[in-house]
This record gives sequence, structure tokens and C-alpha cells, in this order.
Amino acid sequence: MLHVHQFGPDDGVPVLMVHGVTGHGGRWKRLAEEFLYGFRVIAPDLRGHGQSTHLPPWTLEQHAADLLSVLDSLAVTGLPVIGHSFGGAAAIHLARLAPQRVTKLVLLDPAIGLDPQFVMDTMPMWPQVFQSIEEAGEWQRNEWAGISLRDVEEELRENFVQTSDGRWMPRSNYSAVTTAWSEMSRAAQLPPPTTHTLLVSAKRSPFVRPAFVDACKMTMQANLEVTEFDSGHMLQFEHPVETAELIMDFLGR
Repeated sequence: MLHVHQFGPDDGVPVLMVHGVTGHGGRWKRLAEEFLYGFRVIAPDLRGHGQSTHLPPWTLEQHAADLLSVLDSLAVTGLPVIGHSFGGAAAIHLARLAPQRVTKLVLLDPAIGLDPQFVMDTMPMWPQVFQSIEEAGEWQRNEWAGISLRDVEEELRENFVQTSDGRWMPRSNYSAVTTAWSEMSRAAQLPPPTTHTLLVSAKRSPFVRPAFVDACKMTMQANLEVTEFDSGHMLQFEHPVETAELIMDFLGR
């Protein structure tokens, strides 16, 4: 089973939000509580991440099945799904698995159909392990340059754990993370042609490939909206207000 975070009013409009690789559902907290007014945000930790089971398999098909199980457990019949990075790939696979359950898709700089050499050059070659939480914090601040210290400190609290020998490392399972990078280099699956989809690409990020955008445009036509965002890959942290406005405008139509 997946560990599920929920934010916003219980009677709000439900929306499923899916984090990226090495992340966790708690990363949506600030966006949900401060900027997505009127929404009940359902934000699971993906398998191999956060407080969810770390047991394999860690394929996109398994992530989609896990997300569907979350919807079933909460008796949610249909809702919009928002995915960031690897979470965008998982959201697409969920929409293909159960198109009747996904009313709209928002893909925030999705990482799917990546070039294998880019994956080899980008993915971490070994687990991130730190001698102290201060060292972990310095690394996180460098990784999230331009993101508020408040968000960095929240990430340290929520996504780092101390090992039995006193060192610190992210909660995500390294094998699951490695598998996720491999899954991102598979041939891209496209959203269902009838699912109204917003595809947001970050201008200062290398993850959204033009071939993926072109394939979506050709297949989905009027059901696809594409917009560029002047941001790095972590756009929901760098520009939370603008990201929330994009989401609410799209979901409100």
C-alpha cells in the first residue's frame, strides 16, 4: 500500500498529485495549502519513495496500478491528475490504464521518453549519503538553488532519515530510483487522445523532448494544450503562484 498525504478541505474538489523521482507526496503541501484553493489534494508517496512500501516492482505499470488502488481505497471515481517529472510519466500510465477515472491531465515538465545517453549522464551513480544533517542540507540547498530555504528545510524534515550508523540519506530507495531513470528512457507512452491534457515544459530544463511534444500534438490535437514556463525543472517550487494559477485555470474550464 502507498502512504497518502492529503491537503485542503475534505469537501474540496479532489485532485491526485504525483511527485517525481526521489520525491514524496509531501512536496505538494505548500502548493496545495497556500495556492490551490478549494481542492482536496491526494498526494501519495510512490512505491520505493517516502513512507510507502519499498518493495519491487518499480515499473511505470506498477506505479499506475498503485495509484489506481489509492483511488479505489478513497472511493474516488474520477478526478484530474497532476504529475511532475517522473510523476508525469506515472500519471500518463494511470490515464491509459483507467481512462474513465482520469478527467484531465496536467503534466508539469514530464520526464518521459528520455534519451538513454542523457539518462546515463544525469542519473546519480550511487546513493546520496551524508555524514550529518548539516551536510545533507548544504547538498539540498545546492540542488535546489533558487528555491526558498523554507522549502529546503521542509524537504530535510520530510525526506531524509538517519541510518543505523548515524549518517543521513533520502528516504527513497536507491534501486527504485535507478529503475525510475530506466523507465524514463523507455519509448514514451502518450496520454489517451480523448483526455484533455495540459503539457507544461520548463524553458530551463532538459526533460521535455520536442519529439514527445510533437507526438502529443499529432495524436491529441484539440485535447492538448501546451505552454512553456520560464523556470527550471522544479517549477512548482520556483514559481508556486504562477504554477497554481496555470493549474486552476485549466481545471476550472
